[in-house]
This record gives sequence, C-alpha cells and structure tokens, in this order.
Amino acid sequence: MQRNHGLNRRAFLKSTGATAVLGAVGARSALASEVAATDVGPAAIGGAREEFDFDEIYDRRGSDCVKWDRAIEQFGPEIEVGMGIADMDFRAAPCITNAIAERAAHENWGYQHRDSSFTDAVVAWNQRRYDLDIDPSTIVWTSGVHPGIIAGLHTFAPPGSRVLMTTPTYNGFYSDLRFARNVAEDSEMKVVDGVYEIDWDDFERRVQRVHAFILCNPQNPTGNCWSAEDMTRMGEICLEHGVPVLSDEIHCDFVTKGQKYTPFASLDPKIVDNSVTFKSNSKTFSLAANKVAWYFSTNPAFMSRLRQYTRADLSTIGMVAARAANNEGDEWLDQLLVYLDGNHDLTESYIRDNVPGVTYTKAQGTFLAWLDMGGLMERIDAQGKADYENRTAADPVSPESILQRWLAENARIYLNNGPSYGTGGEKHMRMNIATSRTLVKRALDNLSNAVAEL
Repeated sequence: MQRNHGLNRRAFLKSTGATAVLGAVGARSALASEVAATDVGPAAIGGAREEFDFDEIYDRRGSDCVKWDRAIEQFGPEIEVGMGIADMDFRAAPCITNAIAERAAHENWGYQHRDSSFTDAVVAWNQRRYDLDIDPSTIVWTSGVHPGIIAGLHTFAPPGSRVLMTTPTYNGFYSDLRFARNVAEDSEMKVVDGVYEIDWDDFERRVQRVHAFILCNPQNPTGNCWSAEDMTRMGEICLEHGVPVLSDEIHCDFVTKGQKYTPFASLDPKIVDNSVTFKSNSKTFSLAANKVAWYFSTNPAFMSRLRQYTRADLSTIGMVAARAANNEGDEWLDQLLVYLDGNHDLTESYIRDNVPGVTYTKAQGTFLAWLDMGGLMERIDAQGKADYENRTAADPVSPESILQRWLAENARIYLNNGPSYGTGGEKHMRMNIATSRTLVKRALDNLSNAVAEL
C-alpha cells in the first residue's frame, strides 16, 4: 500500500503541466529525426513503430523510492523535483512489464533454474549493440555490480592495500573499498574546456603503489566516454605494473549524440586479459531493485579466483526482467536515448543562459549532469555558513551540504552532494535528468528563480 506524504498527486500533475513538451522547450532534436529516418529495428520491420511517451510525468512519490521519498523525508514535502540517485522516472519498458506479468501468472515461486537463455540474452545484447563477442561460459551472475567489484577487491587487493580511481568518480566505490577494507588512491582528473581528462603523470605515479584500478566507463559523475586510446594507455600502464583493471561499465548504454562507448574488453587482447568487466542493465532499464548483474573476463585464472568470492542470490523476477530487457528492449532504449540527449541539451543551454554562478558542459555519456556550482556557493556564502554551524554541530558540515540544503529550500530540488564523489568533487552537485522534460524544465526554472532572488 502506498503511503500518503500529504501531497496532492492530481494537483501536482496539473501544476507541472503533464503535456507534451517538445513544442514548449524546443523542436524535435536532430538526433530524433535521424533515428526516425533510419529506423530499421525489429519494430519497424515487423509493422508500425511503437512510440513511447517519455514526456509522461510518472509519479513515483509514496512508492518507497529513494529518488523521491528519501529526499522528501530529508527536506520535506516542498521538494518538487527529486534529481538524486541514478535511476529513472520513466514507466518501465513494456517488454519488462509483460514478462513479469506473464511469470507472475504462474503462482509458484520455488527455486529457479537458470537455463542458457539468460546468458544468451546478455551475449546477444553486447554483440548486437557493440559488436562485442563474449564467451558465454565466462559470464558470472551477481546480485549487483557492487558485489562483483567487491569480489574483485577480495581477489586482487588484500585488506589495507590501495586501489586506484580517477576522480571525481562514483561514490559507491568508496563503500565497496570500506567493505573490502581497502584504501582509496584518488588520481584527480584535470578539467580542460569543461571536459575531464586523465592526469597521466599523476596516474602513473600512483599506479605503482596500488593493487587494483577501478575504471568507470562511462565515468559517473563526469560523463566521460573514454576513448580506445585513453583506455589503451590506462591498460598498458596497469599491465606494466601488474595492476588488474576492474571496469565498471554499468552506464555503457547511455551515450549522447556524437559520442561513442568503447568496451574495455574490445581493446588489445594482452590488455583485456588483465581486466574484468562488470555490467548490468539495471541503469539501462531502471531495474536496480531487481538486483541482477554479471561480470566476465578473458583471463581464466582471474575468473577462477573471482568465482571463489562470488555468491549470487538472484530473484526470479529480476532474472525474468533482465532477460526480457536484453532480448526485446532495443526500440524502447533507442527512443529514450534521443529523449535524454534533448534533456542534456536543454540543461546545458538553460544553465548557460539563465543561471549565473553555475556551469555545465554536456556529458558524453550517462543521464547525469555534473554541475560546477562554485560561483553560486560564493554568493550564498556556503563556506561561512558551514564554518558557523561547525562551531556547535555534532557532525561536520560541509559547504556543499549548505548548498544542498539551500537548493532544497529555495529551488525545491534535490541534488547529490559533490564531495561524496571523491577528490575534485568539491563545489559540484550531481543532477539526474532522467525524468520528464517538464520536470527538468521546472527544476531549472526553480533554480534560475532562486538565484535571481539573491
């Protein structure tokens, strides 16, 4: 049963204008036109192309979801747009809902046998979309990318040893390191014209004292889609120093127009043999709560060692959903990518034109916007307020937590705190734009209006 947080859902939908927004915030993107003109996918071949409505405001409040209900719990019902944790607000792909409904019609939930169809679906997805051939015998199931990476840490990085990461990077890696009793070795990236780049001198210096390197490809939160050249250089350096590469590629299906995702497993075989790739479609199809992921490697010795630390307690619903998405979700995702690209374009242009003190350069991948808010923090004196509160606070108060609260109270939006993403995250916030464009526009309007009142 849903809980009532004192919010009027009908009034909310009316106030946000749950209508098609292409006419309101810009014409259909060139990418959308290209996809429509060249669509030769299964739906187009078999008949009329199904159109998915990503403009729909799919109200998740009261469903115990982290993205909305936790933000409301922390800052109150005045929050109008939850833009935190990295899942999406869209109605699930119909192929997933249909597969779950079909399985639920069989009213028995005893032990599930995983036949080859589940692994075959993973292999087919990667071959179809990325021309990446994966030996199905090397695929190991896990209940999430986190348990897979933790298995990798247990395998390669003894307790107390250091693990390299290029930062800012996914904040969940730090909890993985704490669980495995490892120490983070942050190699802060450089920003060149708004785009993050590896500091190669720093990377090579630090790699000499670590036991593993966690690569995030595409990079969360900065949005980098790493090139084959960059990853080859990373891979060669790690191979030279005997450092295995643990490549988290959970955001790989989200790439913006003109960019490309390159699987680490597609590089030179010598480099690939020194790596393990971790994947899931939990981001792609917003299936995080179903707890299904997988990893693979071309190195038999690596796989043998990792299996010793892997136990996957998988649910029937999760496996059925993952298989359906991998087998039938292409058309839904292709249309979603066009929509998200438009959200990125809107966010970049709107902030540039309307929000002084905040900057954003369009991400190459992911559905996340990494916002530099240093100018806004100065205007609200975030550092001074943090210093004042720290005189009596039981727990440390950062300038960014002051900003997060200011955004919740004045712009009525919830964003993720930058410093949690490691060295270089200071003065930044992460905005999740995987929602109806109406809500993205509302959040940006609220932010602009709040800044204008300073």
